Amino acid sequence: MNTQYGPVQVGITVRGGRITKAHTLQHPSGDGQTDQINGYAVPQLNQETMAAQSAQIDTVSGATFTSEGYRQSLQSALDAAHQAGAR
Repeated sequence: MNTQYGPVQVGITVRGGRITKAHTLQHPSGDGQTDQINGYAVPQLNQETMAAQSAQIDTVSGATFTSEGYRQSLQSALDAAHQAGAR
C-alpha cells in the first residue's frame, strides 16, 4: 500500500488457521527521521499482528502513515491467504 512517505508491504505465514509470522517486506525509508520512526514502529506492528491475529491493530504513535499502510497491506495479505485456503 502506498503512503504519503512510500510503500508498505506486509507478508504473513499462516499455519493451522493462525498467523505464525508477520514481517514487513517494504516500508518507507530514505531519510534519517523516516528510518528512525519505522525502526521502532515496524517491530511493534509485527508484534501486534501476532497478538491480535487480525488486521485490527493499534496505530503506533508517531507512525500514523506507516501504521495505516501496514493495516491495509496486512488485510490484503489475510484476504489472499483466506482465498487460497490457508490453514
